[in-house]
Amino acid sequence: MTTMINDTMTVFSRELRPTLRQPFTLVISMVQPLVFLALFAPLLPGVDSLRWFVPGIVVMSCLFAASMTGSNLLFEMQTGSHERMLVTPLRRPALLIGRALKEIVPMVAQAVLIVVVCLPFGYRLDVGGALLGLVVLAGFCVGIGALSYTLALASKHQEWLFWTVQQTVLFPLLLLAGVLLPLDNGPGWLRALSAWNPLRYVVAAERALFTGDVWASSTIKGLLAAVIVGALGLLVGVRAMRRSA
Repeated sequence: MTTMINDTMTVFSRELRPTLRQPFTLVISMVQPLVFLALFAPLLPGVDSLRWFVPGIVVMSCLFAASMTGSNLLFEMQTGSHERMLVTPLRRPALLIGRALKEIVPMVAQAVLIVVVCLPFGYRLDVGGALLGLVVLAGFCVGIGALSYTLALASKHQEWLFWTVQQTVLFPLLLLAGVLLPLDNGPGWLRALSAWNPLRYVVAAERALFTGDVWASSTIKGLLAAVIVGALGLLVGVRAMRRSA
């Protein structure tokens, strides 16, 4: 267990180092979420539109980043860096778990940047609830990141396949989670599809937690959805990493 933890931290620090060297990339990645915030938030009636919209944008920003992490692995496989990692004594599960855990750091940074940008416009949040919300979101992002790496391993000889699947799955997930617009008044078939979307429950949990409603039923459902996605992603990803060795 100690060796596994050490190997995971070694991979984690290796993957995090380029991000720390170029922190400006985090700012660049915030352009699209902030554009969505500026265009969609005014369409929501009521003075509390930011309280509804900001948690959804935080989730969307983190989902974008986590779902694209497999592209880094694709690049490493093309340059031969991944093969060199495979011949090291590092345990195969650590190669994926360390990479997946690395996604937590930019995820937290992006969430803080979004909140800071919205504060001058009257947005207020419960700090304790928001921190708990970031923990829930971190578990979800670890799972999505692991699934992204699995997709990269499956499409290592066909890079176009990674981007096709990623884009095809990403936007329906966002729309069916009610990130940009509420689904309460949508048709029955749309609400039925949304009920099977785990991202919907994570978004609802973030909205409750950011307002301080820690014990809401939506919070429990969101936590459960994040745990399931995180565990499933790591399980599938570790198996794929072992098979690629």
